[in-house]
Amino acid sequence: MSTLPSPTAFSGYGLGLRREHYQDFLETRVPVDFVEVISENFMVDGGQPRHILRQVRERHPVVLHGVSMSIGSADGLRPDYLRRLKALVDEIAPLYVSDHLSWSRIGGFNSHDLLPLPYTEEALDLVCRNIDMAQETLGRAMLFENPSSYLALCGSAMHEWEFLAEMSRRTGCGLLLDVNNVYVSAANHGFDAHAFLQGIPADRVRQIHLAGHSQGKQLLIDTHDSPVPHGVWELYAEAVVRCGPVATMVERDDNIPALAELLGELEIARTIGYRHRAGTLEAA
Repeated sequence: MSTLPSPTAFSGYGLGLRREHYQDFLETRVPVDFVEVISENFMVDGGQPRHILRQVRERHPVVLHGVSMSIGSADGLRPDYLRRLKALVDEIAPLYVSDHLSWSRIGGFNSHDLLPLPYTEEALDLVCRNIDMAQETLGRAMLFENPSSYLALCGSAMHEWEFLAEMSRRTGCGLLLDVNNVYVSAANHGFDAHAFLQGIPADRVRQIHLAGHSQGKQLLIDTHDSPVPHGVWELYAEAVVRCGPVATMVERDDNIPALAELLGELEIARTIGYRHRAGTLEAA
């Protein structure tokens, strides 16, 4: 198991920082406790400007959220990717650094999508080796998110939540619980979303994502282009009771509305969090 310190607990409410809202964050006092950005957007030449991120960082803690580390790649992680991420981490000093339990790359092929893994001992060993490499390079423990999925690979020997629990135990990484992804995957694969929440190690969850999805022809699709739906809010209420007060954010990556609309959704999250936190304290 990693000897790196566990990710620090933080119980705020935040939003994804998107280009459409840069001026709001630079020119006004936005009532959020943190912001999250896509790491890769600030790691490439010609990407989104780091000076904007540095200015926002002076006002709010920042979470770096990656989409292409490809922690499940059988041929290992890319040293050049880790070097660029380490440089960004050193410059921004983020609250958390996160990515997904998925793979997207092998050899020269990049799917530009978050592909599922088989939940086997062999895959678990591979993922843990890659996480150890990433964490040692960055000098900190990371968070890894449960992705939404649209197919289940044959040969899995454990449930997704069991895989996440053992992965976290072996590597010392924290977990980013995406409640919308639990909802989507449960609907697509027919498992019990409540069993997922009961099965993950609540003490390892450091952040929660909330988002919307769309109904495809046969499956739910994790589109992040609409408000958080009622079923996801209900599951979030259960997650708060299970995991306690952890960093919670609303994601919107397409059809991005005015900032006020997203702040309204974040206020719903706060209300649910405060209500259930108070209920837990009273019960205790």
